Amino acid sequence: MTYASNKRGQKRVLMYSHDTMGLGHLRRCRAIAHSLVEQQSDLTVLILSGSPIIGSFDFRTRVDFVRIPGVIKLRNGDYTSLNLHLDIEETLNLRSSIIKHTADAFDPDLFIVDKEPWGLRGEVRPTLEMLKDRGTPLVLGLRDVMDEPEKLLPEWERKNAVEALRDVYDEIWVYGLQSVCDPYSGMPMPESVHAKTHYTGYLKRKVPSHTHPISTTDLEDPFILVTAGGGGDGDGLMDWVLKAYESDDRLPYRALLVLGPFMPAELQNDFMERAAELDRVEAITFDARIESMMARAAGIVAMGGYNTFCEILSFDKRGLIVPRTEPRLEQFIRASRAEELGMTAMLVDDGSREPEVMADALRRLPSQPRPSEIMAASLLDGLDEVNRLTHRWLYERPGSNISVLRREA
Repeated sequence: MTYASNKRGQKRVLMYSHDTMGLGHLRRCRAIAHSLVEQQSDLTVLILSGSPIIGSFDFRTRVDFVRIPGVIKLRNGDYTSLNLHLDIEETLNLRSSIIKHTADAFDPDLFIVDKEPWGLRGEVRPTLEMLKDRGTPLVLGLRDVMDEPEKLLPEWERKNAVEALRDVYDEIWVYGLQSVCDPYSGMPMPESVHAKTHYTGYLKRKVPSHTHPISTTDLEDPFILVTAGGGGDGDGLMDWVLKAYESDDRLPYRALLVLGPFMPAELQNDFMERAAELDRVEAITFDARIESMMARAAGIVAMGGYNTFCEILSFDKRGLIVPRTEPRLEQFIRASRAEELGMTAMLVDDGSREPEVMADALRRLPSQPRPSEIMAASLLDGLDEVNRLTHRWLYERPGSNISVLRREA
């Protein structure tokens, strides 16, 4: 087997996002990819994603995606194929094969993996091993919070995650600040892992230049935006907000509910019908350009996933976070810390969902400080830092004038 230098002019970045259900991983990867090509004119980015709705999003020139077969996580923690009549092992083998063959053909100069060190159920391991043999730099991107240490430690031990962080990845990028949230908190981690970890800051979002009018035609300012992200587990938030508006028609703002594309259809229909009965509430299922609505909103009520948190900070909106607490405490940990720092307010759903409790929180929203009154501007330097780190791997390391070696048949 021989190798030849690849003297192509364009640099290539491959990104992996496992995306079982939800929008978080895909939207984070997309934001990074768009920023990279915006800042570097000779760069192409390809995203590997299992999201069933990735085609609903717009992508910049020089950013594209390969859709791998989707899987969904069941309530008991197991996975099953989303659409194919294959058992989960067959589906994962198919996904792994597509990932490896895509990486082989695309021949990236940098490979960025989102969240899962070995990929879903280890599906990226063969690709990581192949690219490491070629000398391709390997980067793992982590959000600011993974889960409480008591749950994360046994999970990472079971998945041999620390082995991957220690021995496989060249660098680890945490998309946040250690002073706000640290994904390693309470975790015994080798010093070599700490040494290769960079805290980038949060990923700043902006309104797309090709924005369009929002889906509701008669929505008047000011309004609050209520979003459940993908919506798969957002019914509690939507029910609680609707109860507040059903019990009190004097709340300070109108409300736009964005239910999420993964909310079960029967729940969507129920919430749409309840919203239609209220003069000051509108409801839509999904908008791929939600940033334009966030920029207009007087405040944001959300579950507090990583992307929505970044958007609350980026658009400087007063925020009320109602975090989920199952199956992970990730949102609760982030929301608790943000409330402690004064950046957003938090309301915990204890199951009772008393209308007056939500109504009181919504009435307090206009008097909350904006995030910019609390936080330093450097909190949102994440994309700039990711660009700097990427540039260093692509252009500044020894031999970077010649891209990674490619197998010659």
